[in-house]
Amino acid sequence: MKIPSNLLYTKDHEWLRIENDIAYIGITDFAQSELGDIVYVEIETVAEALAQNDVFGTVEAVKTVSDLFLPINGTVLEANPKLEANPELVNEDPYGEGWMIKLKIENDVDVSSLLKPDAYAIVVGS
Repeated sequence: MKIPSNLLYTKDHEWLRIENDIAYIGITDFAQSELGDIVYVEIETVAEALAQNDVFGTVEAVKTVSDLFLPINGTVLEANPKLEANPELVNEDPYGEGWMIKLKIENDVDVSSLLKPDAYAIVVGS
């Protein structure tokens, strides 16, 4: 299981990569492996300002549907357009081509509740 060292994580198995005032967010390698084959990603929150822990979308696998929780406050700028036709990218490349949303970070972003890679590894027993 991959846990890249340049990302931050949540206990709900989302990851985020911060680039200046933009965050890319997706689900972790652990999460996609637990879900199984992902068949659909639904994100209807583009252009919405959301708070930390708000649901920003859902991911549907063959046997289940799971909510996606926002790790930090911000405005959803974009949903990954590739996932509409290729939701399996989340399984194949969860930290790269399988990202889910791009978020404009609020000025008062608080990342203290997010997990560093070593802490996330403990959460997933790795």
